[in-house]
Amino acid sequence: MQTTRSFFLQWKTLTTLILAIALTACSSGSVKRLSADEEVALSDRWNDTDSKLVAEEMMTDMLTFPWFRDYNFSQKGNPTIIVQTIRNKTSEHIPVDTFINDIKRSLLRAGKVDFVVSGAERDEIRNEREEQELNAAPDTVAQFGLEQGAGFALSGTINSIIDSNGDQRVSFYQVDLKLIDMTTNREVWNGQKKIKKLADKGFF
Repeated sequence: MQTTRSFFLQWKTLTTLILAIALTACSSGSVKRLSADEEVALSDRWNDTDSKLVAEEMMTDMLTFPWFRDYNFSQKGNPTIIVQTIRNKTSEHIPVDTFINDIKRSLLRAGKVDFVVSGAERDEIRNEREEQELNAAPDTVAQFGLEQGAGFALSGTINSIIDSNGDQRVSFYQVDLKLIDMTTNREVWNGQKKIKKLADKGFF
């Protein structure tokens, strides 16, 4: 009986030691800080580099179309755009908000287009304006009825097709965006960007 008990105590001690060594090995990895502009492709999925490059290329294309060339800047100022819905129709999680922000940054950096907020963000600002009416000093209150209206609406979709033969996988992404004149309902720009990535089995 004593021998059996001693065996189990030794086995328990050995098991605990092995687990401790395994945990120590797992926690011995390192973290390296990288530049936000540096591409790190850990998979063939949509990543931050795709988002930035697609946004920049598509917005550059948008500003080459006749709607922008013929726009009356002298009387109207910069064209004002509201971003409606950009839908992720792929089977993976794509942070659409990040893509929308990349679009906005690309255009705002060029200084040729203005944006107005939409949806929940707009409602929050209107609620803040109401709070100011009640609580802020009169000469600091943001006025109602002075919001800048959007002249154009931007919307679109992100689609993907994944094809694999077991040894290789092709990930194909297609982004379609369109710009609508809010006054006439006319589609003044339609842009498309495609990305195709090939990955070997060991990579995915």
